[in-house]
Amino acid sequence: MTAKIGIVTVSDRASAGVYEDISGPAIIDSLNDYLSSAWQAVTRVIADEQDLIEQTLRELVDQEKCALVVTTGGTGPAKRDVTPEATEAVCDRMMPGFGELMRTESLKYVPTAILSRQTAGLRGQSLIINLPGKPKAIRQCLDAVFPAVPYCLDLMDGPYLECNEDVIKPFRPKAK
Repeated sequence: MTAKIGIVTVSDRASAGVYEDISGPAIIDSLNDYLSSAWQAVTRVIADEQDLIEQTLRELVDQEKCALVVTTGGTGPAKRDVTPEATEAVCDRMMPGFGELMRTESLKYVPTAILSRQTAGLRGQSLIINLPGKPKAIRQCLDAVFPAVPYCLDLMDGPYLECNEDVIKPFRPKAK
């Protein structure tokens, strides 16, 4: 079975065509490196509008049946950065460990990582993860949290993601 993964770029300027979206493709590149099992990207580039972000997340989970949705952008302290609020509004439960680990990892590179509000949460049988907007930071954060993603999806009866273990080693407890 092919896993569906939603990729959402939240950016006023990219959604208006002012500049090319490079963050969504950076996520796809990372996932292509990580995953050896079949998967399909379902992409969206949208404006920094909370209602639109919520609607897009609901659509990707509820209609498109994406087991994983990864967003980029809208996680800083600027007034229009509302991706975490939209994520929390559509999730049944939050997974704060993802944001904690991403900030910890990012602090190794930039002191401003403390300003990041990345988070993650569960909606139905789907995991939603908010990433920063810069491609380099996207990869750093994904490298940190992705080892937990396949097992999280396993626990929610989602698709079994197989990884290229030369690139990323997922953690799954050993069967007893």
